[in-house]
Amino acid sequence: MVKIGTSSLCGDDGRLMDARVENLARQIAWTRKQHHELIVVSSGAVGAGIGHTGKRPTNVIEKQALAAIGQTYLMQAYQRHLPDISLAQILLTRQDLEHPARRANSANTIQRLLEWGALPIVNENDTVAHEEIRIGDNDTLAARVAGLIQADLLILLSDVDGLYTEDPRQDPDAQHIATVPWVSAELLNRHTASKGPWGTGGMHTKLLAARIAQEHGIPTILADSSTYGILQHLIQGDPMRATYFLSQPENS
Repeated sequence: MVKIGTSSLCGDDGRLMDARVENLARQIAWTRKQHHELIVVSSGAVGAGIGHTGKRPTNVIEKQALAAIGQTYLMQAYQRHLPDISLAQILLTRQDLEHPARRANSANTIQRLLEWGALPIVNENDTVAHEEIRIGDNDTLAARVAGLIQADLLILLSDVDGLYTEDPRQDPDAQHIATVPWVSAELLNRHTASKGPWGTGGMHTKLLAARIAQEHGIPTILADSSTYGILQHLIQGDPMRATYFLSQPENS
């Protein structure tokens, strides 16, 4: 399970950058050639919408409208760089992951797509989701889908190379944390919610995602998408500068 964040696909102006899509698509293609089943949770729809329309969202409705436009162009960008792979777009709301029948249908559909050799690309259904049925961010979405299909590994690709004791952008003495046995309440409280201008998450949501994955017995890796060949290295088990969240539940 690979989550690709907004900052990994879009520039500082919020627009989707084709070169970044191409780089990650090349690594996705390599992963599949190694016979790994892969599911991608991809941000970038709003950025693709901005790039196509030139409009900037000023409220939630406009952001949802741009996501609706951008989803098509985001999928086109992936398909352009993955021409030999059947792509399957899956848009989910919280109800799809919580209602028993819809949860089962979602899991069965993803499983069948994998059996057919397709690449599921998942996002939240921003166009129709309102506050009561929103998942909220793609870190959480990736973790919950990973739990839904019992993935072997969750990889969160972002613009940071892992967890630090403090925000390294503000504290030059912040220390990189290589391994986290368990995402505790204390750790979550120490890293409160924050986000960039285009993303909806931050370190807090990544920790929450790792915690959800841990509760399902799934290990998580947080890594910098700009590191050359990062996905290949992580899939191969190469030692990389990243944060590794162990898989065991708290009481194990």
